[in-house]
Amino acid sequence: MNFTEEVIKYKTKKNAVILAHYYQVPEIQDIADYVGDSLGLSQRAKEVKTNLIVFAGVHFMAETAKMLSPETKVVLPDLEARCSLAESCPLDKFVEFKAKYSDHIVISYINTTAAIKTETDVVCTSGNAIQIVESFPKDQKIIFAPDKNLGGYINSVTGRNMVLWDGICEVHDILSTEAIFKMKTENPDAMLVAHPECNAPVLELADYIGSTTGMLKYTEKSEAEKFIVASETGILHQMKLSSPAKQFLVVPSDENCSCNDCPYMKLNTMEKLYFALRDEKPEIVLDDDIIEKAKKPIERMLDISKRLNLI
Repeated sequence: MNFTEEVIKYKTKKNAVILAHYYQVPEIQDIADYVGDSLGLSQRAKEVKTNLIVFAGVHFMAETAKMLSPETKVVLPDLEARCSLAESCPLDKFVEFKAKYSDHIVISYINTTAAIKTETDVVCTSGNAIQIVESFPKDQKIIFAPDKNLGGYINSVTGRNMVLWDGICEVHDILSTEAIFKMKTENPDAMLVAHPECNAPVLELADYIGSTTGMLKYTEKSEAEKFIVASETGILHQMKLSSPAKQFLVVPSDENCSCNDCPYMKLNTMEKLYFALRDEKPEIVLDDDIIEKAKKPIERMLDISKRLNLI
């Protein structure tokens, strides 16, 4: 069976929209109606006017799409496609943590479960995190969750002293300075671009730090011809499409490969995408009260982003 042809057939038949994250395999990125990072995907999910969204990403992203388009059926090709960062912040533990700082507001990264978003004042993404934080007065006390690396980076840039939840993205935090030093020695003409979910020693070496979309735009505009990318392998597909004459090297997660794949993102396949479209399942189902509470900080993020001309 040619799954690509079947996906196109069912997508047309059902007037469905396929949203895909940059970390999906190239075949899924190529067939999607929109490919982007968390901020762009959130915006598109809110704008969707069809009856079916197939979300090729991880669980919290599909949840976000459901919150922003509650009347639309949202399906995820594999329900096991979760997120190590979101899983690092369980609701009961976070509620206990939050209670220790009752005079703080909560800014949480979009990489959180719907339950954590109900405990959040405003959501952010890596693409707007600094601007969201800076939209509040300097004396505003803030809890930032769940990524301590992103939170620490924001603190260093803004001079803030946000209280940080101790969570990480396994895919980005695993990247080491040793691997980067080796790559830079072998490629002295390469620029290092890094996602702010990387640990601080890696970020200190970077020529550019930014969201997935930010890195993509930077490599498009830069006069450099070679880039070392400290992020997930999937973004290289869009980088190569946008700048075919340039060379891109991903920082490997270990010595045995030249890749850095998110195992959860890669659970989505063309075959699973086909079945999700055909059968309209597995469906993302959220209680109405969860949707009502959790979408408010997301909409607040989108409102701030529009006011600051970020989207």
